[in-house]
Amino acid sequence: MTSIAWIGLGNMGSRMSAHLVDAGHEVRGFDVVDAFREAAGARGIVPVGSVGEAVDGAEVVILSLPKGEHVRAVLAGDGGVFAHAAPGTLILDTSTVDLETSAWSHSESRSRGFRFVDSPVSGGIQGAEAATLAFMLGGESADVEAATAIVTPMAGNVLAVGEATHGIAAKLVNNMMLGVSILAMSEGATLAKHLGLDAQSFFDVARVSSGDSWAVRTWYPVPGVVPGAAANANFDASFSAMLCHKDVELAVAGAAAAGVEVPAATLIRDQLQRLLDDGFGGKDCTLVIREASPDGTVDGWDGR
Repeated sequence: MTSIAWIGLGNMGSRMSAHLVDAGHEVRGFDVVDAFREAAGARGIVPVGSVGEAVDGAEVVILSLPKGEHVRAVLAGDGGVFAHAAPGTLILDTSTVDLETSAWSHSESRSRGFRFVDSPVSGGIQGAEAATLAFMLGGESADVEAATAIVTPMAGNVLAVGEATHGIAAKLVNNMMLGVSILAMSEGATLAKHLGLDAQSFFDVARVSSGDSWAVRTWYPVPGVVPGAAANANFDASFSAMLCHKDVELAVAGAAAAGVEVPAATLIRDQLQRLLDDGFGGKDCTLVIREASPDGTVDGWDGR
């Protein structure tokens, strides 16, 4: 049994940490939202009232936070991880952050005597619930090996992708590709409809043909086609437009720094931004199908 501190008990963190409890670990969890702590308690996590209380005595600290600024504050802020963790503690960050924050997290952790592995995940809420997430691990080889043993109960695949920041780099590139896949799927589904094709019939073609993708098979944006897709539930979010925009924006920024042209990623970023501007950032990212609609209406969405 390992003593684990989990910081961030939202949609992903609450589900992921519960699998560690099921694997026999002791997990103390903290979130600034009282309701999230209470819900995590029902899953077997021990809810505590502060980062310091969660971290005190923990062998491993795992972060699942919205943005890089939150990661920096939880690590180095007053009462944060660095102030309370024991020397040699292994810190895993499953958050999706900018490359600069990940590099800072590695260097600051190392300079203070901690071990750090960037450990972002792919697979969304469904993967977190089913323990089928893909983990992308970046850091020193011995630390990555230790992290692998910890994250395995939450994972379908654990991938050691290289040195510090390579995990988050892989995640950003992957989610950029997901965004482009969503763009292609949205345009394809809309064009198929307006050419008179039955949605299920066209999906059956795309799923076994060159138009196939993970997005098509999992998130097809037409109601009644793929069980579990947001289109079946008024586009309530499984992966929100706001979070998808954040990830694609971080990837586009990384591309700009590297001198790489990513016009398709820029286009889906801008379409997601229009959803945010119109107040739909909390809706599912697949609502970008609205952008392909001739009149702005979308099957399965009430417009609110």
